[in-house]
Amino acid sequence: MKTPENATEKFTEFISKKKFVQEGYYPGIADEKMRPIFTEKINDVASDFKSVSESENPTDEKYQEKIKIGLSKFADVYMELDTEDRERVCTYFEELMDIVGLESSNGQLNKFMYGFDPNETTNKN
Repeated sequence: MKTPENATEKFTEFISKKKFVQEGYYPGIADEKMRPIFTEKINDVASDFKSVSESENPTDEKYQEKIKIGLSKFADVYMELDTEDRERVCTYFEELMDIVGLESSNGQLNKFMYGFDPNETTNKN
């Protein structure tokens, strides 16, 4: 996997922008006191992605491992996240994936959002 030339610049922009504010259909964070906590967690993920992108051999698996680690950072505050906030977290992960051209989180974002991956079809007949 080849890191896009402007990835470092895009990571810097991503980290510096204000997060969990009202945008589009997103009403802004439900609990204002959680904004700095959530922002720090997502910025940590951006830093992890940046490290992978600057490494000798960035791979889908390495980024997916960073997604797994990043989502686990939200485990302690998961109950504080309403549906819109969970969706916003996933959107931020998707933005990071777009920076490096990662096609898939390997179902991890769906599991975070819905508690399961709807793409995993189970036949219980």
